[in-house]
Amino acid sequence: MAAASENDDTSLNNQLKPDSEPTPVNLSPPPPAEEKPLSKNAQKKQLKQQRYEAKKAEKKAQEKEHKRKEGERKHKEWEETLANATEEERLKLIESRRSLRKERMEKRSEEKEKKMERLTKAKEIGQNIVIDVDFAHLMSESEISSLVQQIMYCYAVNGRSSSPCHMWLTGVQGEMSTQLDKLPGFEKWFIEKESGCYIEAMADRKENLVYLTADSETILEDLDPKDIYIIGGLVDRNRFKGITMNKAQEQGIKTAKLPIGEYMKMSSSQVLTVNQVLEILVKFLETRDWKTSFFTVIPQRKRTGVDPLVDCSKSERLSEEHQEEDDHLERKKVCVEAPLESGS
Repeated sequence: MAAASENDDTSLNNQLKPDSEPTPVNLSPPPPAEEKPLSKNAQKKQLKQQRYEAKKAEKKAQEKEHKRKEGERKHKEWEETLANATEEERLKLIESRRSLRKERMEKRSEEKEKKMERLTKAKEIGQNIVIDVDFAHLMSESEISSLVQQIMYCYAVNGRSSSPCHMWLTGVQGEMSTQLDKLPGFEKWFIEKESGCYIEAMADRKENLVYLTADSETILEDLDPKDIYIIGGLVDRNRFKGITMNKAQEQGIKTAKLPIGEYMKMSSSQVLTVNQVLEILVKFLETRDWKTSFFTVIPQRKRTGVDPLVDCSKSERLSEEHQEEDDHLERKKVCVEAPLESGS
């Protein structure tokens, strides 16, 4: 009986056993695609960028140390002044300092109130300008960081303007959202922030959307209050040429480019930072004058030769106050697909 039972078990196992063993599933990730070697030109650019980053870090450390020493020097002078003063003089100095500090705080508070009034009015009846940051997946972490800094400049410039626009940030997701949230006070910014695309956020106004891109054949002659102008927020060091134009065409929205070529000749570097493009638009809202807007914002080194149509002394005077800020951003070699004329 035992032998028969064993035979029965063997027969049952043979019936349940598949004809062939199943093919094992490979759960390991596919091998990484081989990266194409950089061209000599790309290697030079990469080396130049690395040198710049090292120099930038060194300069930042020097500036921090200088600021610390300057603070110590001023504090020491103040302490010496108090030590050498009589009791009556000391009380007057302290009171004077408190009064100046209070005056500065009151002035700052007043300016903040006026700024909020201007921004509130811009939200109601002002020009809508969108910064499209839906390109984060194409950028490195450092490039996203550079774009975030440019957006910070955009907000500051717009807040100081007598005729600000109403700013939008669309496509705010992932690392872009993370880095924006790290900006001091970002949660209090008077802007519209959307995680989705502007197409979704402004579906009922699609006919008014205008993407500013260098590849457009339409020259922007004026800013229409009904239209919503879009700036491509892409720090790509010219890796993705034509990407904003292609995006606009696929979405079926209008495009335009700034009329820079009608007022000045640009150097071989025909790229502007995001904040420069927005500042040009905001300056135009103030002046309704493209020439003044371009020469106020675009630094001299971005131009080539002498434009016979332009009073150079005036243009240099207009742009002088912006040189320091532009130097800071231009040295980064950070490029966006700015709405310049391709032939300019």
